[in-house]
Amino acid sequence: MKIVKVIFKRMCGLKTGAKAEDFRFWSEVSSNKFQSNYVLCLQIIPWRSCKLVIIGGGSGGCSIAAKYVPKLGKKKVIIIEPAQKHYYQPMFTLIGGGMKKLEDSCKDMESVLPKDAMWLKDFAIKFDPANNKVYTKKGDCIEYEYMIVAMGIQLDYDKVKGLEEALKTPGVCSNYSPLYVSKTYEELKKFKEGNAIFTFPNTPVKCAGAPQKIMYIAEHYFRKTGKRDKANIIYNTSLGVIFGVKKYADALMKVCAKRDIKVNLRHNLIEVNPDRKEAVFENLDDPKSKITLKYSLLHATPPMSSPKILRDCKELVDPAGFLDVDKDTLLHKKYENIFGIGDCTNLPTSKTGAAVASQLRVVRLNLDAKMSNKKMEASYLGYTSCPLVTGYNSCILAEFDYNGQPMETFPVDQSKERLSMFLMKKYFMPQIYWSGMLRGWWEGPEIFRKILHLGLTK
Repeated sequence: MKIVKVIFKRMCGLKTGAKAEDFRFWSEVSSNKFQSNYVLCLQIIPWRSCKLVIIGGGSGGCSIAAKYVPKLGKKKVIIIEPAQKHYYQPMFTLIGGGMKKLEDSCKDMESVLPKDAMWLKDFAIKFDPANNKVYTKKGDCIEYEYMIVAMGIQLDYDKVKGLEEALKTPGVCSNYSPLYVSKTYEELKKFKEGNAIFTFPNTPVKCAGAPQKIMYIAEHYFRKTGKRDKANIIYNTSLGVIFGVKKYADALMKVCAKRDIKVNLRHNLIEVNPDRKEAVFENLDDPKSKITLKYSLLHATPPMSSPKILRDCKELVDPAGFLDVDKDTLLHKKYENIFGIGDCTNLPTSKTGAAVASQLRVVRLNLDAKMSNKKMEASYLGYTSCPLVTGYNSCILAEFDYNGQPMETFPVDQSKERLSMFLMKKYFMPQIYWSGMLRGWWEGPEIFRKILHLGLTK
C-alpha cells in the first residue's frame, strides 16, 4: 500500500474571517494494487500562526490583549477563551450582600476583547512549549512566537464531600461562582436563627479577603434586620491568621471582637451533610480531630487549583501545578518566550485583580524588551490590594507587597474602616476595571501613590 502525504489549502468560511493561508490540511491517500481504486482519507487539522497567543480572556488576558493588538496589528494576536461572558468578579461580594445584581458584573466577551484580535472561542487542551504550539478542543493548532498564560484559577467545589449537592439546598451558598452568588443574599433574607458559618479552604484562593467580607456584610445585615441576637457567627479558616499581613490582621481581629464574631484558625471544611445541616471540619494541627457543626447558614469558599490542562504540562508548572515564572520579571523560568499573569502563576502574593493590573505593566515592558532583543528591566514588587468590605458602608483597604509590607496609596491609615474606601470599592473600582484596565490603560495606582506620598514611597 502506497501512502502519499499531500499539503493543500482551501477556504473554510469560518466566522473569524480566516483566509486559506491561515490553515494547513494534511491528508493521507492510500491505494491498493488496483491503481484505479483509491481510498481518500482526510485528517483535517486547522493550523494558525501568530506573533502572540494569549491563553485566557479574564482580566489578565483581556488587558494584555488591549496592549498588544494595536501594537502588533490585525490578527497578529490570538486569544483562546471559551466563555461567552466576562465577569468582573470583585463585584461578587456586593452581589452576595444584595448591593449589586449579577447582570451588573458581566458583559459579552466579544465586547471586552479588542476587535482586531483573533478570538478562538475554544478551550486550550494541550501545550507543546518546546515547539511553540498550543492545541485546542476543536482541533486548532496554534504556532506562536510568544505566549502569555492568563488562565486564572479553577474552582473545585467537588473537592469537599457533599458541597455541590448542598449548594442546591436551603442555607448553603457561595460568592465565588456566578452559578451561586445570587443565592447568598436570598439566604441572608431567609436566615432566622442559629449558626452562620463562613469558611476559608486549605488551598490558594483568589481574593483571600472575600471569604470574610461576606461574613462582615452578613453580620451587618442581621443587625439591620433585627436578627443579630439570634445569630452565632463563626469564621472557620484553614490559615493560622485571619489575614496574611499583620497590620490588617490586627485591625480585622478588632472588628471581630467588637462584633462578637468567633474566629477558629486552622479549621478546614471537608464535608457538608445537607440532610442534617451539618458541616464537618478537620483540625489541621491535629488531622485526626474532626469538628462537626450544625448550620443554619453556610457560606463555603471552595478549594481552588490551577486549571487541569495547565497542571498536565509538567514543563510549564511548579510542583503545585501553577505556572512557574520568575517572581520579578514574570518570565517563565524555562521558556524565554512565555510569560504568565494573574491567578494561574506561582507568584508569592495574594491573587487579586489589583495584582493583575500591576503585573500588566511588568509583562508589557519585559515582553517589549524580549521582542526587541533588549534586557528586561521591569520588576514586579508583589503589589496586591484587597478592599476588605466590613459592612454596607465601611471598608479597610489593604495594599501590600511580597514581604507583607503595606504599600498604601492614600496618605491615611488604611487599616481603619472608612466610608470613603467603601464608596470607592462600590462605585469607582468597577469603572476603572471596565473603562481603564480592560482597555490597557490602568496598570495599578503606583503613580498616584508616589504623588500622594510626595515621591517618598515605592
